[in-house]
Amino acid sequence: MVFKRFRIRIAARVLLLAVTMYVFIYVMKQTGHVVTLIILGGLLVFETIDLIRFAERTNRRLSQFLESIKHADFSTSFSDRGLGRTFEGLNLMFNDVINEFKKYRAEKEEHYNYLQTVVQHVSIGIIAYRRDGSIDIFNNAVKRLLKINRLRNINDLKEVKKDLPEMLLKMHAGDRNLVKIFIDDELLQVSIYATEFRMRGEEFILVSLQNINSELEEKEIESWQKLIRVLTHEIMNSITPISSLASTVEQLLISNGEGNQPKLNEVDEEDIESVHSALTTIKNRSQGLLNFVEIYRNLTRIPKPNFRYFAVNDLFERASQLLKPKMEELGIDCSVKVAPQDLKVTADPDLIDQVVINLLVNAIDAVKEKENSVISVVATLNSQNRVIVDIADNGSGIKPDIMDKIFMPFFTSKKHGSGIGLSLSRQIMHLHKGNITVKSKLEEGTVFTLTF
Repeated sequence: MVFKRFRIRIAARVLLLAVTMYVFIYVMKQTGHVVTLIILGGLLVFETIDLIRFAERTNRRLSQFLESIKHADFSTSFSDRGLGRTFEGLNLMFNDVINEFKKYRAEKEEHYNYLQTVVQHVSIGIIAYRRDGSIDIFNNAVKRLLKINRLRNINDLKEVKKDLPEMLLKMHAGDRNLVKIFIDDELLQVSIYATEFRMRGEEFILVSLQNINSELEEKEIESWQKLIRVLTHEIMNSITPISSLASTVEQLLISNGEGNQPKLNEVDEEDIESVHSALTTIKNRSQGLLNFVEIYRNLTRIPKPNFRYFAVNDLFERASQLLKPKMEELGIDCSVKVAPQDLKVTADPDLIDQVVINLLVNAIDAVKEKENSVISVVATLNSQNRVIVDIADNGSGIKPDIMDKIFMPFFTSKKHGSGIGLSLSRQIMHLHKGNITVKSKLEEGTVFTLTF
């Protein structure tokens, strides 16, 4: 029982080493005992090494423990029976830490498997890849959508579409693209949205891919139906009176003679005046119809943007010079705020001028009959580092039942409006890879937002 504790074992080894050293010195003083000295010297070396190894057992255990942590080897267990409470406590702590690491790794693997299950289950295609093109993960939806089974690098997508890998590698957080892909002679309209994140010091890109062909077809049919209704309404408004007046003129000038042969009637001054009035009306309505068609042609022939990098302040100064007299006349308070002051945007200044002026004119029309009328223009950067311009008024707002119609060509709620301003503005923003949105509350006001 004497050697049940670490301290006793150390003391025993030190005492034994001291006794051996004493005997070695004693024999060395004697003569003729060479063999005994050699034996005692070897015993001294052995006892010294044994003492050092026994004393360094803690360090070896600690090194072994750290090696296990370093290499994620949690199969090791530590036990030193009979060395006392100090070693038993240390080994117990080592084992507790190992078990905690085991538990943490198990939870991490469960979490990873859970995320894998979610990613593989969603119906939207997901690809995560590095900037060098190597793919970290892709789900089953990508396999079904693009008809591929293996995908190790983004460049493998050249088989699907030649320029698809280059486009994906150039994408950044917040970028959106609509790509047409032919797979098995079927046209897919694939919407791609990208985001970025960093993991383990590396930059990753995560893109989602969704086939929106059916949704686009549905919206296209809906748009055509709306456009046809508008065109039919406008054309019928012009054709109906023209047809009626043409019939009236025919009755005044021509009648059926013998054998149903047409003959020219005798007309008096009153009939001549009626014919003149009818022809004038026909002419005016025909000209109105021609003007309508010309406006429609202009709406579909917007020039290609000539992009330039210019200050947003310059944009508002040009619009202010044009509309300031009218605002002062109507007593409208207009404020402009740009943050930061040197904020710039890449766009066609002429086309964007047209959009901003159109929105300001609409805002003026919305507040012109209201007391304390206010229009505010704010330009800033959003969380995705994109330039946004808010044009707000405190007018009566837009009725909820027409909110989805205000961007339709030729739709207008004004008495003298043409109905092409907002539609034209939306097309211009789409040509700039941006968009225009609206928020409105009745009796509170409206905010149009331009995003570049």
